[in-house]
Amino acid sequence: MPTYAVRAPLARWLAAEADRAAADLGRYRLLDAGCGEKPYAPLFATHVSQYVGLDTAAHAHADLVGPIEAIPAADASFDLVLCIQVLEHVDDPAQAVRELARVTRPGGRVLLSTHGAMVYHPNPSDSWRWTHEGLERLFAANGEWRSVTVSPGSGTASSLAMLNAIFLEHALRRTPLRPLRGPVVATLNRLARWLDGRSPTLRGTRPGTLAANYHVVAERAA
Repeated sequence: MPTYAVRAPLARWLAAEADRAAADLGRYRLLDAGCGEKPYAPLFATHVSQYVGLDTAAHAHADLVGPIEAIPAADASFDLVLCIQVLEHVDDPAQAVRELARVTRPGGRVLLSTHGAMVYHPNPSDSWRWTHEGLERLFAANGEWRSVTVSPGSGTASSLAMLNAIFLEHALRRTPLRPLRGPVVATLNRLARWLDGRSPTLRGTRPGTLAANYHVVAERAA
């Protein structure tokens, strides 16, 4: 998978956070802001009292309809709020974060992921990219938080491998070399993961590093 550097760490992180929230909060009411087809619901199924999906258009998986900048829910109505791979597509990220904070109860938390380095992928727009410092400042300025933790979803080598894998996927798609796409991408992913595993620097946020994705845990002030 060309986007392995985003998807695999994201799934592991969400699974761990689902368990951690259960340990800290008990059974919790969850909002999935920008839910799509609710692909992450199975990770939370055993822990939630209610899993509520919000999307911008009505469909079978959307329990609420509206933009993240104006969530149609009461203040402090959710224990845990997800916003997964959505922030880069919203019109107003600051207002979106304020709304995520508003609907999260005191002592609850927001789990958000968004891109650092990624190819242009409109859905329907694609307006923003972030650094860890930018996300920290965005949250600090838009909500009352007890803590905000931003971490790279994958290391520099994996992020570079992902960008090259996406390029190769497109370049080889209509050529006789098309059957090689899978093995080449898999080799890139394995090599990059090995390199990141051997170097704490590649997995960090020092100058010169690169992250395809960031994971944010923001805990509301009690």
